Amino acid sequence: MAVARGDEPADLVLAGGHVLSVFTKEWLDLDVAIKDGHVVGLGKYEGRERIDVKGAYLVPGFIDAHMHIESSKLMVDEFARAVMAHGTTAVVADPHEIANVLGTDGIHWLLDCCSDLPLDVFVMASSCVPASRFESPRRPFTPGDIESLLRRHRTIGVAEMMNFPGVIAGQESELAKLNTHLTDHVDGHAPGVRGPALNAYLAAGIRSDHESTTFEEALEKRRLGMWVMLREASAARNLRDLLPLVKQHGTDRCMFCTDDREPDFIVEEGHINQMVRVAVEQGIKPEDAIVMATINPAEYHRLWHLGAVAPGYQADILVLNDLKTFKPRQVLKRGAPPRHVKLEVPDWVRQTVSLAPVDASSFRIPAGPKRIRAIRLIAAQLLTNVDVIEPKTVDGCLVADPARDLVKIAVVERHHATGRIGLGFATNAGLKRGAVGSTVAHDAHNVVVLGVDDRDMAACTMRMAQIGGGIVIAEGGRVVEELPLPIAGLMSDRPLAEVHDRLRSMERRLNEMGVTIAAPFITFSFLALSVIPELKITDRGLVDVQRFELVSLAVE
Repeated sequence: MAVARGDEPADLVLAGGHVLSVFTKEWLDLDVAIKDGHVVGLGKYEGRERIDVKGAYLVPGFIDAHMHIESSKLMVDEFARAVMAHGTTAVVADPHEIANVLGTDGIHWLLDCCSDLPLDVFVMASSCVPASRFESPRRPFTPGDIESLLRRHRTIGVAEMMNFPGVIAGQESELAKLNTHLTDHVDGHAPGVRGPALNAYLAAGIRSDHESTTFEEALEKRRLGMWVMLREASAARNLRDLLPLVKQHGTDRCMFCTDDREPDFIVEEGHINQMVRVAVEQGIKPEDAIVMATINPAEYHRLWHLGAVAPGYQADILVLNDLKTFKPRQVLKRGAPPRHVKLEVPDWVRQTVSLAPVDASSFRIPAGPKRIRAIRLIAAQLLTNVDVIEPKTVDGCLVADPARDLVKIAVVERHHATGRIGLGFATNAGLKRGAVGSTVAHDAHNVVVLGVDDRDMAACTMRMAQIGGGIVIAEGGRVVEELPLPIAGLMSDRPLAEVHDRLRSMERRLNEMGVTIAAPFITFSFLALSVIPELKITDRGLVDVQRFELVSLAVE
């Protein structure tokens, strides 16, 4: 307060810049005084250190309203280094990926790691482990598990309630997760939920959603009071389709999130700053775009000390040269350049793949049905459709038919070596030969493998067990490329540039094998998620998400 009054010098003064007031959307030509990591005043100030930022634009650090660190395939320290360079200074993470693999121990470990990072990582307690009764995690979470996480520092609410059919139906088991009496802050997950069902979902106390794919869907949710998270993920690029919501109705209750963004997206396009840049390119005012990246997520998540360059707020400040590229010239975290750390990973976090032995015969599907269901991939979306087709039969077995873009898909249980395998087919994947598999298989993160050849599918699967998890491509009965992800079978212990280069090489390999869809690895990983319509597959079989039940491969 003495510094704010001008009685004592500030630790640091940023002088000569244009400062955005996120409250009025005005640019103020004032000095910014910083003391003990917080902004204490805007005006004319003296400081022990003075940085001339004449002509630059000073805005709050960007906040990701909903994301999963594990989807970056980077250890949390490397993730922090990657996104802070793009101006993201805080994220609200749902760690349900590592929760499915390592239980509450995994989340507690992650929280402990984040306490040493320059990036502010706030956690929402994972509500759906597993995402549904059709998935097989290491162990299911109970309301007691959620309560234990809510008592941790930096856990600020209950994460996305993905079992929307259960909530809408009033299932006591799901409602109990929302009524812990420890918080009333709950994120939603309601893909395609409209009308009376949406009313019921909201009546349960859920206040946000990041799954809208159309303007009409997002508008209906916002009209009913939901906070709409405009998402731009690797496999779900919804931002451009949703921006009319902002153009027509302003920025209230709108914010940005990346959800699941892979290394190539971060390296080549950025993080939240990419969303701000695209929004401005699409006709959104820079001030409005910045508001959705800063104060709106801060206020929704009740992070009252973040989201503004104003007295009493944490001094997370970006120095921008222009309002077009949004590439920070300088990033200040608590009033200083970020100090990055290198974290060690214990062995128990690495030893997570427990597979029963498999061979080519494990993936055989006996002939019989005249028509079958196949999962039809949709480019740049997590949604799928259903194709009903006549299968190809060879030697008494149903087989892939690359001439019709029909490949086999399997999910192999990998937490308890049960040997359980769900088998099916997929279309529109593009794969003409070989196989590709991954231990990143949302949300239970068993092994998902797509292939034209059963031997290659087996080679992928067993190699993942040998390397502690990862992404593997096989052809001719042998592994031809791989990216080890030894940290819970989800994350690499290597630097961002190395992970990016390896993934790009593997994408080129898949292109040569016929796969042309963007972000193939994350797209394939979501084929196992049983809470996004329409047809998905788990180790227990095919899931009709709209009917919320297991269905047979055969169509009667």
